[in-house]
Amino acid sequence: MPTNSVEAPLEIDCQSVKAKLDAGESLVLLDCREASEHTLVHIAGDRLLPMSEMMGRRGELEPLRDEPIVVYCHLGMRSRDVAAWLRQQGFAQAQSMTGGIDEWAVEIDPTLPRY
Repeated sequence: MPTNSVEAPLEIDCQSVKAKLDAGESLVLLDCREASEHTLVHIAGDRLLPMSEMMGRRGELEPLRDEPIVVYCHLGMRSRDVAAWLRQQGFAQAQSMTGGIDEWAVEIDPTLPRY
């Protein structure tokens, strides 16, 4: 199957993620924070796979290899590393949400707690 020659940017802003979700686009929201952080606050419909467990649990993502994956964390640093690593593993559509859940809480859903 031919791939698109234009690669998506490694990072995507939370407004664009929200627009894709609102439009019903298929994408996997992957929270790479630890379970304790996820318990505090998370985006509905996401999937938790902590960065600390990523290498050992990579197989869980195999069925999603060709899907758009948006990784998020607290502020966007861990998710950038995870998205870059996923791309190295062949997940060509992996992206990191800039600003993480903190920016999401400020710009998209101010009812969410911030930490």
